[in-house]
Amino acid sequence: MSTVNTSQQPEVLEAVIIRFVGDSGDGMQLTGTQFSDTSAMFGNDIATFPNYPAEIRAPQGSLYGVSGFQVHIGSVEISTPGDSVDLLVAMNPAGLKTNLQAVKPGHTVIVDTILLQKRIWRKHSMSQTH
Repeated sequence: MSTVNTSQQPEVLEAVIIRFVGDSGDGMQLTGTQFSDTSAMFGNDIATFPNYPAEIRAPQGSLYGVSGFQVHIGSVEISTPGDSVDLLVAMNPAGLKTNLQAVKPGHTVIVDTILLQKRIWRKHSMSQTH
């Protein structure tokens, strides 16, 4: 069980770079577009970069089938989608593996740890039976 330190004050940022990643077909472009539209409705400046996979119908969970959407949001003028990310939202292990290096040191990654454990367990147990 993880705990949250509620004594910390929220940090106000002028700009943030967020990247959503997952398998092709997981809806990363849709998620990124809706997130961007909502942010723009609140008056933020945005720049986006959809990242389509090398192989559109790649096997689920393959590294070359990872799809992504990056958005740079700010209360200041934004002119590029950005480079290193402040927040990575990874929908699967392949997305995490191929994009973790883009996260700024000390910044945030959101991932379903239960999904990761299940996939690791399944992969391990399958390799043991063959």
